[in-house]
Amino acid sequence: MNRTAVLVTGANGEIGRSLLRTLAEQGKHDVVAMDLTPLPDGMRAFAAASYAGNIMDASLLDQVVAHHDVEVVFHLAALLSTRSERDPELAHRVNVEGTLNVLRAAQGRSSLLGRAVRFVFPSSIAVYGLPSLEEKRAVGRVREEQWNVPITIYGCNKLYCEHIGRYWTFHARQLGALAGAARLDFRALRFPGLISADFVPAGGTSDFGPEMIHAAARGEPYECFVEAGARIPFMAMPDAVRALIAVAAAPREALASCVYNVGAFSLSAGQIAARVAQLFPAARIRYAPDAVRAKIVASWPEDVDDARARADWGWKPSYTWDRTLEEYVVPALSRR
Repeated sequence: MNRTAVLVTGANGEIGRSLLRTLAEQGKHDVVAMDLTPLPDGMRAFAAASYAGNIMDASLLDQVVAHHDVEVVFHLAALLSTRSERDPELAHRVNVEGTLNVLRAAQGRSSLLGRAVRFVFPSSIAVYGLPSLEEKRAVGRVREEQWNVPITIYGCNKLYCEHIGRYWTFHARQLGALAGAARLDFRALRFPGLISADFVPAGGTSDFGPEMIHAAARGEPYECFVEAGARIPFMAMPDAVRALIAVAAAPREALASCVYNVGAFSLSAGQIAARVAQLFPAARIRYAPDAVRAKIVASWPEDVDDARARADWGWKPSYTWDRTLEEYVVPALSRR
């Protein structure tokens, strides 16, 4: 009897590679990877099958789900925030139309199985839009239903996809009315900035934190694109991967929502710089705020309220800021 499979799109990305490794180590499912580029040699052992292709290719997606017993989809493929602002039309095509293609393929699989495929979607704090720094400081921790007025195309894309996923899970009567059809089971996590020890950041507006750490470890100077007081929530990559797997495993009846905040710790650029300087005394960090990216960061909350995730599926981060550096980031960077 064939084992069920998990499909990971965007498998070559920062989250994707960490998720592939963890899923393979758990060994509960066959892991099917998909990305624009082939998996590197060192990652191929973590996937039972891998495909190099574009999520804009609906026929390829249909072939992938047809050839594997896919029961869970982790849809990580996306155009990140900084690149999205430079090309909003491309961002819409990849982040919205591409996501719709993956949703359609998963819906088709649900109909074939007669039960809902679980579709896990990494959303972002970019869905929030605070109007001013004063309001941001006054509000503090933000709940899921607050300030959903993003000022970036990336945030708009993510928020729209959350709504589409919710619609297909609960309200799409025409989908559920099809003969033998079953609706999707969509679950989204709104991630804060993510800190990875294994991958150099590549294009996220929240990357000033991890960029600072990696530059210091390499002995390179770093110009921070936000001012020292800029503050947003962050999370260690192992916690992000654990959250994805945990929300995918939660029974649908336990979930009061399709969309959840997940948080860990909140830091300013200045706090990150001070701690990095303690760990890497030769670190050279200066502030050269970029007006566009600094404005975006200023519109994101200082922290998120993740009480709903804690209550519904037992979310609790394992990594504090100190543990992230001392037990995760610094040992990994030192080995390299």
